[in-house]
Order: sequence, then structure tokens, then C-alpha cells
Amino acid sequence: MKVSFYRYMFAAFAAASLTAAGSALAQVDVAKSAVTATSKQMNVPVEGKFGKFTAQLKFDPAKPTEGGAQITIDVASYDLGDESYNEQVRGKDWFDARAYPAATFVSSAIAPAGGNQFKVTGKLTIKGKSQTVVVPVTVTQQGATQTFDGALPIKRSQFDVGTGEWKDTSVVADEVVIKFRIVAARK
Repeated sequence: MKVSFYRYMFAAFAAASLTAAGSALAQVDVAKSAVTATSKQMNVPVEGKFGKFTAQLKFDPAKPTEGGAQITIDVASYDLGDESYNEQVRGKDWFDARAYPAATFVSSAIAPAGGNQFKVTGKLTIKGKSQTVVVPVTVTQQGATQTFDGALPIKRSQFDVGTGEWKDTSVVADEVVIKFRIVAARK
């Protein structure tokens, strides 16, 4: 039960952290894209995946500062591989999916960081709590397809994910790493 709540929370963070940049609209290929969240329960890594999310991306590598991203993650879609864990993570102590059905990331700035690396600043909102984050993103271009890869460590406590008995970080660590791969084609 503790594992699933924690994983679910992490997945929402991950999903919300998806980022990209630019001036050309992109069509996201959700089937080839993924958002995961990895936490540690009793020092053992636990990973879950968000099954549903939407993304609106603009990115032109020649004009990255003109880009932007808006990602919305359905937190109830977080999957730890066991339905009983998934149900727990949807509950009030973790994501509280009924009251807060979505986690979001909205970019506010994109800065080149050398080569195909970018730093995407934006607002991550989970469970009604918002934080400004900077997400390191690697962009790979192959023809008209762009792939955005990144990982963002966050503290679950900053978003009230894991309350009640789960607030104690000795069993489920406070740090969660949100990883994403977003595959998109320029329109």
C-alpha cells in the first residue's frame, strides 16, 4: 500500500514535468512517449508509469527561447503494476485524484544549455501545490521527429504527496525522480 501511494505520486510529478520548447507546433506521439516516477521505499527503487497525459509543444532548435510546453497528466492513470496499489495512490494520502485529477507543467522560459541541451523553467502543479522548477531537457531531432528526454528530481513533501502516516520519509523517501521521453512530429 505504501509503495503504490508513493509511486503514484511520483508518476504525477513526472508527467507534470514533461517539457519542450519552440515555435513550430508539434504533434505528440503518446504511444512512443512515456512519463515515469521513481521513488525509494525502504531504500529500494520503485517505478510507476502514467498511462494518460496530453502535451502541447512548440519547439524550433534555431529559436528555443520562443518555445513552450504545457503538459497535463491524469494522476489516476499512474500504474505501479498492481491495482490495489494503484487504488491507494489515487487516495487522499497520495494524489487525491478525485479532488486533484491532474498534475500540470507549464513552461515560462527555455534557455539553451549547450549542444542539444536546454533548461526549461516552468510551474509544476501537483495536488493543488505549485513550484517553479528548472528541467534539464535533451532534444534529439531525426527528420521531422523530435524527442525530448529529461529527468527532474522533486521533493514529494513540497506537493503534499504522502500525508498522514506517509508523511514520514523514513519508509518512502522524500525525493522522487520524474523521467520523461516525449516523441513529437512537427506539424
